[in-house]
Amino acid sequence: MDKVRLVLLAAFAMVSLMLVVEYGQFRDAKSKEALMQRQQATPVAGASPAQGTDEAIPTQSSLPTITGGTDDVPTLSGSELSIDEPRVPSNRLIEVTTDNFAIKINPKGGDLVYLALRKESARLDTPDIPYVLLEETQENTYIASSGLIGANGTDTAKGRPTFHSAQSKYRLEDGKDTLQVDLTLQQGDVSLIKRFTFTRDDYLIDIDYLINNRSSSPWKAAFYAQIKRDSKPMPEAGGAGMGMQPYLGFATRTQEDRFQKVDFEDIEEKAFKTQIEGGWVAMIQHYFLSAWIPDANTENSVSIFRAKSGFNYARTTTPVMVVKANDEGKIHSEFYAGPKDQYQLEKISEGLDLSVDYGFLWMIAQPLYALLFFFNTGTLHAFGYKLDIFGGVGNWGFSIILLTILVKACFYSLNVKAYTSMAKMRAIQPKMLALKERLGDDRQKMSQETMALYKNEGVNPLGGCLPMLVQMPVFISLYWVLLESVELRHAPFIGYIKDLSAMDPYFIMPLIMGASMFIQQKLNPPPPDPMQAKIMQFLPVIFTFFFLFFPSGLVLYWVVNNCLTIAQQWFITRRIEAAANS
Repeated sequence: MDKVRLVLLAAFAMVSLMLVVEYGQFRDAKSKEALMQRQQATPVAGASPAQGTDEAIPTQSSLPTITGGTDDVPTLSGSELSIDEPRVPSNRLIEVTTDNFAIKINPKGGDLVYLALRKESARLDTPDIPYVLLEETQENTYIASSGLIGANGTDTAKGRPTFHSAQSKYRLEDGKDTLQVDLTLQQGDVSLIKRFTFTRDDYLIDIDYLINNRSSSPWKAAFYAQIKRDSKPMPEAGGAGMGMQPYLGFATRTQEDRFQKVDFEDIEEKAFKTQIEGGWVAMIQHYFLSAWIPDANTENSVSIFRAKSGFNYARTTTPVMVVKANDEGKIHSEFYAGPKDQYQLEKISEGLDLSVDYGFLWMIAQPLYALLFFFNTGTLHAFGYKLDIFGGVGNWGFSIILLTILVKACFYSLNVKAYTSMAKMRAIQPKMLALKERLGDDRQKMSQETMALYKNEGVNPLGGCLPMLVQMPVFISLYWVLLESVELRHAPFIGYIKDLSAMDPYFIMPLIMGASMFIQQKLNPPPPDPMQAKIMQFLPVIFTFFFLFFPSGLVLYWVVNNCLTIAQQWFITRRIEAAANS
């Protein structure tokens, strides 16, 4: 009967493997097709927004109170009005090309309606197609907008301004470090410039409003910036193994927390609102994010909500700015769009680096990432300091191997205790089998005699488990480091492994991992219960099946860890047995 059961389990495992492989191929094909459709889709700028308002934000007297407006444009006062804005043809969008970006700006409002990251390919097999972060098409909506609201604001419930630019295409030329794109608007005696400043090798964009008030009265308006997104997952977003998905949603900083997630489900019924000096609002997804960072010296209001149109908004609004008659003023903000590089993000604004989400064990994960980064680049980030120590190995796969060796070395003394306990358990196995033969199925007597044997031989049955439990937080933290590190995306290792963030295309490393787990199991004493022994025999098969779809960088860690464990266990066990025999 047991043989039949084992055959059925094996057959079920094989069928499941075939189904999952077929599904993976189908998913990849659909993902690639969706990606190509997204790249070929014509951006639709200035789409007519549906009606719906943000609720009033309780503020201090110095802050604007949003009491009306549309989803896309908040207002400081007045009733809700509907906007029916015409769509702007794609050939009238302003195109900007830098070393990092391919951008399209809608002259109506000056919104970023398309943003592709030129240094990040969409897929490994399509290196010439950049990764699209922002876009507004018939299928997807994810844009960044900003404007001026209030008494003299340019953005009202009746519509948004149409800016003018000197040219329709801009490019950061070789030899130049910055590029300025000015959008101009004349408002009576007030001249406005919405200036985008791009810097070479930087994912941070400066967005300034320059106000030249030549009228006889003060100019008053508040600045708002927002991210508008639908609730769809990215078409190319895949699983990270065993159903664990990276976070997709908004985040912000509050007075209480440096980093607070606000996911789409949180705002279905009630908007999230807060006030903070400086701060930021961000849209976070796997490996990438976009974020508005307003002036750090102003008390800003934050509102994250789902509008009646079904779109999700993360908005920050500054206090009203006053520019005196015959005077000039400037409103400064920054917009980040790019990879989740935590060392760059921590320079931009407090808490923004926490968008690299390591979970509740972040205090362990961050030092592990620092070591991984150090092995690859030779630069160590610690306690706010940056130390260039050596040239680095220049390969993230070898960096994972070095980090695994270091972690294993740190736990060597604990492992000695664990393997010593296992060796003692193996040594008393003949006595355990003799007890089982003598007592048969008398479980109570067997339990009593077993505990007495443990006591007489000085064996702790949990001695091999407790040291392993102590190490589990480190293993979990390392899992999230390897999952969240954008540096592993499309990072090659050796040979056929071209992307450490993707699963092994030929399943070679998962099979090696399973084999190493099988060898490791043979070094451990077998469970006394036959059923437990059979279950343990199948664990390498089960884990191999799961690891088939893990990122190859994570599988590499487990392979190296298992091989080091086998070497350590063999060495320690032989040393203990030699000491016992002598």
